[in-house]
Amino acid sequence: MNHNKLPVSRLQQILAAAAKTRVLVVGDVMLDQFIWGSVARISPEAPVPVVDFERESFMPGGAANVARNLTALNVASEIFGATGEDSAGRELKKLLGEQNIGCGGLVANSSRRTSVKTRIVAHKQQVVRVDRETRDDLDGELEGKLLKGLKSRLPGAAAVIVCDYGKGVVTQTLLNELKTLCRERGIWLSLDPKPVHLLNLGGLSLITPNRKETFELANLSDDTKNANPLADKNLMAAAERLLNELRPAVLLVTLGELGMLLCQRGQKPFHIPTVAQEVFDVSGAGDTVIATFTLAVAAGASPLEAAIVSNHAAGIVVGKIGTATTAPEELKNSFAK
Repeated sequence: MNHNKLPVSRLQQILAAAAKTRVLVVGDVMLDQFIWGSVARISPEAPVPVVDFERESFMPGGAANVARNLTALNVASEIFGATGEDSAGRELKKLLGEQNIGCGGLVANSSRRTSVKTRIVAHKQQVVRVDRETRDDLDGELEGKLLKGLKSRLPGAAAVIVCDYGKGVVTQTLLNELKTLCRERGIWLSLDPKPVHLLNLGGLSLITPNRKETFELANLSDDTKNANPLADKNLMAAAERLLNELRPAVLLVTLGELGMLLCQRGQKPFHIPTVAQEVFDVSGAGDTVIATFTLAVAAGASPLEAAIVSNHAAGIVVGKIGTATTAPEELKNSFAK
């Protein structure tokens, strides 16, 4: 099998089967705010550009962007997380509702603020980003509410995706409970890790770290880089350590312009080169990878097929500006080339 090719007919089978599944997304939801403008001069007050405001737009971000990627490919999705009782939380719920994402699992709390990432963009270039958020772990009461909602929606779900951005929703208690619940029911459990947040990640179905996160999780230093990931001794050692210590069913290391590395215990790693033509904006590419890989597996694809599909989807979204998604037609076209 070519490591980047899949017959379009097989892709159609996977997408059709995925559309009959339901995937739950748990984690740190955010509201992405984009302020679009143009720059014609430097400020007289400081050596910074003056952005002339043109328009602003809002998009669901973080875990909510993973859910958006699922619904964009016609997979029923529900989101579980925490927001503040604020205008950003209300805007986020409105946007999720418009995209048919179930948000009954979002718990609002007045002591938290909804995470908002404001990106100021001029001439397709990000000038600066402003973050407003709460990073404290959820308190016991909120965690209990979240778990209760999750338990009620787990029956019949094909997979659960955990999105940890280190904003306090993904606690060890929540993760342990999820591992047990999914194992009992045979539900696939994916997680995009954040090494700054020290969690026990053992026993998951899929983890999708990037290169830097792989070395941090393996507690190894990355002092060389080889254009051929399979000949990269450091990378291979880090991947091997994660497979042995965390024992995921699948370890998918995302490597930016070098594509991705698919690793499973007892099997030779596969390198899947990138298919991205033009890279405009990598924000959200990791969300697309975990969403499409998981929906493909939920639809009965093999890990290699799922990795190929997610690689194509990521190649499409990095060619767009902002946290983007891919539609079934775009995905089919990228395989037809």
